[in-house]
Amino acid sequence: MFRTLRPLRDRLAARLRIALAVGVGFGCCVCNGTLAYAATSSQTVSGSQMLRFAWLRDGQSQLWQVDGSGAAVGFSPQGAGVLPATLETPLGSVWKLFVYGYLVDRNIATPDYACNGGDPEEVYCCMTGSHIDREHALVQSCGLFFEPARLQLDSADWRKYWTAAHAPAWLHDLHAMTPTRRVPVTELLAALQAMPVRPREAAASTLVSVLTSGRGEGTVSLYGSVLRAKTWTMPDPARPGASIGGAAGWLADGTPVWLGGPGGSARVLAAAAPRIAPLLTQVTVPDDGACVLVDFFSRYPIREVFGDKGPAAASEGPLRGDFRVGFVNGNLARVTSRGELRLDRDAAGAPQVVGRFGMNDYVARVVEREGDTSQAEAAKALAVAARTYVVQHGNHDHGCFRIDDSSSTQRVLPRAPTAAARHAADVTDALVLTGVPVQYHHDKAAPGQMSWQAAKSSAQTGLTFDAILARTWPQATLTSFQSPLSGDCVEVAGAQAWLQRNAPLWARRMDGAAGYETPDLPAVCAVREGRPYADAQRNRVYVYRLQTEEDRIALAHEYIHLAFQHHPRGLDETFVERTARTLIRTDNPIQ
Repeated sequence: MFRTLRPLRDRLAARLRIALAVGVGFGCCVCNGTLAYAATSSQTVSGSQMLRFAWLRDGQSQLWQVDGSGAAVGFSPQGAGVLPATLETPLGSVWKLFVYGYLVDRNIATPDYACNGGDPEEVYCCMTGSHIDREHALVQSCGLFFEPARLQLDSADWRKYWTAAHAPAWLHDLHAMTPTRRVPVTELLAALQAMPVRPREAAASTLVSVLTSGRGEGTVSLYGSVLRAKTWTMPDPARPGASIGGAAGWLADGTPVWLGGPGGSARVLAAAAPRIAPLLTQVTVPDDGACVLVDFFSRYPIREVFGDKGPAAASEGPLRGDFRVGFVNGNLARVTSRGELRLDRDAAGAPQVVGRFGMNDYVARVVEREGDTSQAEAAKALAVAARTYVVQHGNHDHGCFRIDDSSSTQRVLPRAPTAAARHAADVTDALVLTGVPVQYHHDKAAPGQMSWQAAKSSAQTGLTFDAILARTWPQATLTSFQSPLSGDCVEVAGAQAWLQRNAPLWARRMDGAAGYETPDLPAVCAVREGRPYADAQRNRVYVYRLQTEEDRIALAHEYIHLAFQHHPRGLDETFVERTARTLIRTDNPIQ
């Protein structure tokens, strides 16, 4: 098998090595270095000593840099300089990112790369006798996996694809995908922005693991998950035996970024972090990566909900304003809602309050309800634990996780969280612990259970959030729950190929049906518990197996949910089930 992602405790040593290499506080990262890369006629490698960071935001390319003495030049949100068209960079390993995006968007099958010991570059891939898949190859920077010749990529289709995306001219040439190819940084940023949304989001989810277990491991404590970038390291043409490096990719809000400096990529990432931190405060992390439905006060029957104008139970629907919830036991609770809470009735007709939140909004509410934000690193650790808990224990309801607001699960704040709590959720966006069951308690530590009070004490001693998590879960992998590297998609044998054969036939039969839209071919994953379901956000369907006619109907049923995800029919279980059975059992068209 491929080299597994290393557990947290093994990666903490890597971060310590990085810190020692760049100096305390990383302030001396370029004191004795050379230019990151500016090999043009007007800017030569030997003519400057710079750590550089650039982004493309609101249609403008901007540059920040640190000079050879270590002094920051404009490293503040307002101090950006114009990114000159003459500043160039080698592609380095970033070429693999463009191949990855093309493979994802074209749905091209990618066989694993098998390491047979015949190529020294396999050190970046896997051990002799094992193999590596596409996502791990991107994180570990296995160039042998992405070689166009091995993948039998069509240069004409490559040109057609990137031309349609309005990418820079050099990206139209498949043969330009080499580490030594030099391109203007302005054009590299434009190329990153040109990548279509679907492959960009897939790449960004995978690239979160670069900072936790890939070539940038040890730097997640510095960037959180806000930076999603492919690292690169190349020989320094000005210093034989030395390196230049950096990273290129996106921020959590989709902003294309590039980073370059003296030394390898991990050293440059660590050196740049305190300089870049003020800029990252401008990043607004989107809250639409996943959704969570919360059944509030699930253990306490509600008698009535009161607003400013009296009882609100007669007007079911979104709640807007301040409300008092009266319980059957006589107690009261106050809630505030801007429409994210809804007054419904359960099967027996009793009133109930249901919340629908984006994942980070939900996590921030849990952080503030279950803990506090007095110690920022502890709050981040709790955010990761809370997100992991809902991913592991939440049920699936129409593409959302669903969970109770309860002391037996997680308690959720019934009003908007503070900015500090939301920051803890945003800076750890999508991060979860995989490979371990996650529990936590206010003050009791146990195997697999984090003590919140102990986490705060650890933060007071200077431990970062990943180190705090490693104390309780040393064997866990820290990664994005939206990444294939999270390991939550176990392939159902034969199901993907079967669906690929049948989906075009279904599309022809459903042509003209109201609300039908042919979805991208989803992954077919094994459901681990509960009923089969479809996850539109991640373009997946979860089923048990593909052996009987009922199994095939179940797979068709979840595919129909995706096909009608933008239409009310997609929520009509009777219609979906009838359609699935018709597709499997008859040749009649669907109306």
